[in-house]
Amino acid sequence: MKAIRRFSVRTVLPTRIEGLGVLASNLRWSWHPPTRDLFQSIDPQKWADTKEDPVRLLSRLSAEELDALAADDDFVTRVVAANADLHSYLTNERWYQTWSREQEAAGNAAPAAIAYFSPEFGITAVLPQYSGGLGILAGDHLKSASDLGVPIVGVGLFYKTGYFKQSLSRDGWQLESYPVLDPDGLPLSLVREADGTPAVVSIDLPAGRVLHAHIWRAQVGRVPLLLLDSDVPGNDEQTRKVTQSLYGGGGDTRLEQELLLGVGGVRALRIWSRLSGSPTPEVYHTNEGHAGFLGVERITELVRDHGLSFDEALEAVRSATVFTTHTPVPAGIDRFDAHKIELFFGGANAIPGVPVERLLALGAEDYEGGQPGIFNMAVMGLRLAQRANGVSQLHGHVSREMFDGLWPGFDEDEVPITSITNGVHAPTWVDRAVYDVARQYLGTADIAGANAWERIDEVPAQAIWETKRAMRANLVADVRRRVRSSWHKRGATEAELGWVDDVLDPEVLTIGFARRVPTYKRLTLMLSDKARLKRLLLDPERPVQLVIAGKSHPADETGKRLIQEMVRFADDPEIRHRIVFLPNYDIAMAQHLYPGCDVWLNNPLRPFEACGTSGMKAALNGGLNLSILDGWWDEWFDGHNGWAIPTADGVEDPDRRDDIEAAALYDLIENNVAASFYDRDEAGLPHGWISMMTHTLKTLGPKVLASRMVQDYTEQLYSPAAGAGRALNGPEFKGARELAAYKARVRAAWPKVRVDHVEPSGVSDSPQIGDTLHVRAYVDLAGLTPEDVEVQLVHGRVSDNDQLRETVAAPLSFVESYDNGIHQFAGAQTLTRTGSFGYSIRVVPKHPSLASAAELGLARTA
Repeated sequence: MKAIRRFSVRTVLPTRIEGLGVLASNLRWSWHPPTRDLFQSIDPQKWADTKEDPVRLLSRLSAEELDALAADDDFVTRVVAANADLHSYLTNERWYQTWSREQEAAGNAAPAAIAYFSPEFGITAVLPQYSGGLGILAGDHLKSASDLGVPIVGVGLFYKTGYFKQSLSRDGWQLESYPVLDPDGLPLSLVREADGTPAVVSIDLPAGRVLHAHIWRAQVGRVPLLLLDSDVPGNDEQTRKVTQSLYGGGGDTRLEQELLLGVGGVRALRIWSRLSGSPTPEVYHTNEGHAGFLGVERITELVRDHGLSFDEALEAVRSATVFTTHTPVPAGIDRFDAHKIELFFGGANAIPGVPVERLLALGAEDYEGGQPGIFNMAVMGLRLAQRANGVSQLHGHVSREMFDGLWPGFDEDEVPITSITNGVHAPTWVDRAVYDVARQYLGTADIAGANAWERIDEVPAQAIWETKRAMRANLVADVRRRVRSSWHKRGATEAELGWVDDVLDPEVLTIGFARRVPTYKRLTLMLSDKARLKRLLLDPERPVQLVIAGKSHPADETGKRLIQEMVRFADDPEIRHRIVFLPNYDIAMAQHLYPGCDVWLNNPLRPFEACGTSGMKAALNGGLNLSILDGWWDEWFDGHNGWAIPTADGVEDPDRRDDIEAAALYDLIENNVAASFYDRDEAGLPHGWISMMTHTLKTLGPKVLASRMVQDYTEQLYSPAAGAGRALNGPEFKGARELAAYKARVRAAWPKVRVDHVEPSGVSDSPQIGDTLHVRAYVDLAGLTPEDVEVQLVHGRVSDNDQLRETVAAPLSFVESYDNGIHQFAGAQTLTRTGSFGYSIRVVPKHPSLASAAELGLARTA
């Protein structure tokens, strides 16, 4: 019989142990082993049965069991101590508090609060609100911000069925199920008004419909995470389903999700600040384009509440907004028909003072190669943010190239998209055994805090190897359990599964591969020569075993076929003890997989991997990377921390390229990876391999941490954005009004700005190093003043077609003005290198509130 209604009954804890409720409600337990140990000690079997979820565990305890715990003085003492430790964590000064004092002393006040918007957050498997790397990155960002004391508040959506649960059919086809999540049974609390009623965010939709949403709060250490939920009374059936599933739904659902995230998210922040007393965020970070409408809501607030014009509000909003792009391919960007945007923001839904045509212009692909009539969420994100970044050095280059149409007249390296390479949250992903070894031999488990990376060599080789063997054995046990469970779901009986007891070998070289399954990540590249792969797996002297996992988007039939091909290969009785495909890749699986693998494989089609943080997690557990030089690996591979798979760049036939790169992969595994792993001394230790492990930890450890990443964001983007925001959002928004007026004046005059003529001197027909080029440029500024612009001598090497490259832009000084509106600028450049040399004169806008010369996308060259 199907229930007509469902709800969760909350546990009432005895007074002496009510601190368990506090511990369970703060997700710090997910990365804090002592707190997890406390919950496990209550009932190890129930802890396992509830999938290590403190809230579910407490709900499974009877009143008698709770009373017994409350009567246990030793247990009560442990609960009190755990709560005291949590209180210290939440209140003690951390890195940000020290740094902000230093900033204040230097006259640069640090941001009081930063809002971080993301469509998904991967905090813990208990709260499945993520699909892949974007969400895991967002979760690691919040957790590291908490550890550092950075005052971030997260904003996202609460998906009733999460992403989906993956299983396999008998013939290896991906199956999806959507179990309903009950927020009352999760570590969430409903944000309520002072009278106890749920706080409500409301958004007008077309045809007179209204989208209402409640706000759930997850507490991620020191960081509140606000999740909006449309499954509330008062919404029609269609509207209740807006937040039913992550990246799900058809028709207008995706757009409505992004409206709720962006517009509703800002409104939720206002409610949260009002009810909690938390400061209003000074910086708004848009994690990918899905949340771009947050800028529209902030413009609306300034127009409505402060009387700013659209242009003035736009400048105020841009100044304090950071946009991070995560996709290296246009297909990964959300794009909507412009008429759809008109429907949601025009007509009866038009916002006074915010014309729909101005909103359409924010997302318009009105550049060379763009598509008319399309509204591009990433383009809007870039236009609404004064600061933007990619997530690795290579991805920054790819992003500048992909979006350079927004900044005509500037070279690719001048496009104002910087890079901050992603990192991972070590306490979440590093196995406890690694910390135990560090504690024993280095005297601390806080390797990063104690700056103990350089001391890794002090750990004996035997201890390193035995720890890795133990982690590999744990992975093998977990894999066997998962394989058995998967085959049960595929219809096998227990009598058919005796072979599962021999799946994988704790002593065999173990390679891991786990990620989403779009085609560019090339799940099946390793199957290019199946006979050769079989020989590697079954080698009698140097065998290899593979653990593979990954989900394909439910609508991606191609991705599902790739999974099926892999599963069918792994099902072969001849090799199924050496290769497995594990369904339902999630955080819980990953926390066994990364520590247990000796090698982490990543073979995307270069340069389509934006960053790829899974290899970072493996590295922190002593794993070596075997990867295409893409994402972060392109940046930090040094020849001793793993292996780079050669790429067949320039080969246009994709099948031939795959074959070439697969052959290179097989060669590396056979002749380098396996050879090194099985090269043992008389004690059975692979010293060359262990040396690579310690080198990896020493060199990559400090770099791949999310704490480094969040510090980079804070110092390089958040702090400058806060300063720019204050400059423009001061009394009566004087700065925003002045900047908007300046930009309007420059844009109006720019079509007539020109370099009238250039007079070079000082260099002969045969110049040599040390000679000085003198330049005088005469520029018609079309009514602009010399202070409105910067006239630059742009110089560099010259290609065969006279294109400048490796350019440097040096400002020229204003000399004098003439009656005909011409202005003279002059400067000099000493020649410091041999080879081809060329130069030109360029005029660009200049204003103290511009973050870069390229910001307006205006340039006039000689």
